[in-house]
Amino acid sequence: MVAHLLRLKLTLLRNSLRRSPWQLLGLIIGGLYAVGIAGFFGAALVLLRTADLEFAHTVVVLGGSAALLGWGVVPVIASSADMTLDPARFTTAAVPMPQLLTGLALGGLIGIPGIATLLVALATVGTWSRGVPAVGAAAAGAVLGVLTCIVLSKVVTTATAGLASSRRFKDVSALAFMVPLMLMGPIVAFVVQGTAGSAGFLADLARVLAWTPAGAAWSLGGDTAGGHYGPAAVKLVIALATLAGLAWCWKILLQRALVTPPYAGGGRKRGGRMGLFAVLPATPTGAITARALTYWIRDPRYSGSLVVIPLLPVLMFFQASQTGDYDALSIIGPLAAFLLAWSISADVSYDNTAFALHLASGVRGVHDRLGRALACLAFALPIVLVFSVGPFFFTGQWEWLPALLGLSLGVLFTGLGLASVISARYTVAVPLPGDSPFKKPPGNVAQTMAVQFGGMGVLLVLVLPEAALVLTQSITGNAAAGWINLVLGPVLGVALFVTGVRLGGKWLDARGPELLAQLSVNR
Repeated sequence: MVAHLLRLKLTLLRNSLRRSPWQLLGLIIGGLYAVGIAGFFGAALVLLRTADLEFAHTVVVLGGSAALLGWGVVPVIASSADMTLDPARFTTAAVPMPQLLTGLALGGLIGIPGIATLLVALATVGTWSRGVPAVGAAAAGAVLGVLTCIVLSKVVTTATAGLASSRRFKDVSALAFMVPLMLMGPIVAFVVQGTAGSAGFLADLARVLAWTPAGAAWSLGGDTAGGHYGPAAVKLVIALATLAGLAWCWKILLQRALVTPPYAGGGRKRGGRMGLFAVLPATPTGAITARALTYWIRDPRYSGSLVVIPLLPVLMFFQASQTGDYDALSIIGPLAAFLLAWSISADVSYDNTAFALHLASGVRGVHDRLGRALACLAFALPIVLVFSVGPFFFTGQWEWLPALLGLSLGVLFTGLGLASVISARYTVAVPLPGDSPFKKPPGNVAQTMAVQFGGMGVLLVLVLPEAALVLTQSITGNAAAGWINLVLGPVLGVALFVTGVRLGGKWLDARGPELLAQLSVNR
């Protein structure tokens, strides 16, 4: 039965690759990337054979503990668990539980993450090739460590299967995963500073982890190489007990999942609540504004771009604290205005075939353009005002506030107008409705880059008057240029905003069917 489950996993994997050459290409690229990463870490671990015993022990234990943490957290947060052998598919098959557990556990090794983890773990045998007992202990520790990673992943994914089947959970977890990625620079810097201030911190941490379920298996080789057979025996018991405990938990969860599958179809939904449609005016523009605002709240492809905005001050403040120059905080306002305004440059592409509803309803293009732009402006304007004024409480250079506030408002209104034109004229490849915001459809990369970078170039040209006045104040020191910019920025920006909405609406009226045909091609 175990061999049958493994053959089933390989057959499903082979058939999925046959359906699309892009999946085969992705597997090849992912495989080459994994080979590179596994080769790098494997070679590094083998080279540790000649390193100091405590240093090698620290590296192996911390690395193994990090791998265990990754296997437990990443599949849930990134919603990327391999569900080829989904336990729910075996609810009607009378597979004995021991064979099912063994088959699913070994099936977890079939795949790029499992093979890469196994290869790197086995490289620790080279690290501890300082004697026959150490080699044997390292091999046992590597096998126990990898099996613990696999079973922990199964426990977590089985326990959260009900949540993972929820689209809302997938959306929120994907966005939550994006936050630490954005803050990776400051996090790494703080960790490096903390460890540099305490030279023995990592070694102490590794010694503590070695007595826990996270690092006991990875410590076997080092303890045996150092002649600490007693502690190694105790840690072997800890590692075996950890694996047995996780397997028991997985068995209980799997039995419950097979009897009561976490997903049994859609439930009854309450109706009658209009949401924002009941708040905004019952006009074409008001309806489209309400629809667009609903997208900004509920569609992770839109809301994902907003995650970057509150992190901008954090990243800029961190960068300023490293250099001691806090003047750079002043550009947060114009930068946020640009990002927010340009976020609707592909809104028609995000609609995909739902754009047909706009054509079928006969809504005018100018109403479409204005409704989408007002939806973005509803939250972008307060954010830009706060981000433009807030930094001056740190810098104290209030004489620059009029110039930079005028620049921010000019960039925001001009960008919204230009984005209204761009999205009505060109379509780009974007994640499909329901897909992860990080899933980029293959192809059309050159067209996407040409449209996006070309539009940004035009925006830079359109805001040259406001930028020139900021430059004039910086050269002459005359604050009058800043006050002129405070008036010119909003006035010129609003004029270009109105022009962009009207021109975009005109193009949308003239090219609506052709635009829908292009959207169908981008699927």
